Amino acid sequence: MAGQEAPGQARGGVHLSLTLVRKTWIMAHYVYIMASRPCGAIYIGRTGNLAARVEAHRAGLSMHTAKYKIRTLVWFEAHDDFASSLQRERAIKRWPRAWKNALIAERNPDWQDVTAHIPF
Repeated sequence: MAGQEAPGQARGGVHLSLTLVRKTWIMAHYVYIMASRPCGAIYIGRTGNLAARVEAHRAGLSMHTAKYKIRTLVWFEAHDDFASSLQRERAIKRWPRAWKNALIAERNPDWQDVTAHIPF
């Protein structure tokens, strides 16, 4: 798929959710993947408040995640602005499923819940 990063080349990591720029706090935008189980049903999304969004999914406020019992946050990355998070989310959604699985497994081979790693 031309113009897209393969899983081994994907950027990301756990970053601070707030960045100080010229004495102004700017909130990070997150792209995330939640799963029902390893290599099971997944949900890819983006948000400005990752902890709250994960809780909303777990509370069943999203039809897709409720229907497929998607409750585990398995991957996320922070972006400095809305546009870059939107671009990244759309790119990942277009990837083949094997690339998505590889992206998760690269940092989380056991598909464990990474909610505790969300920066506050």
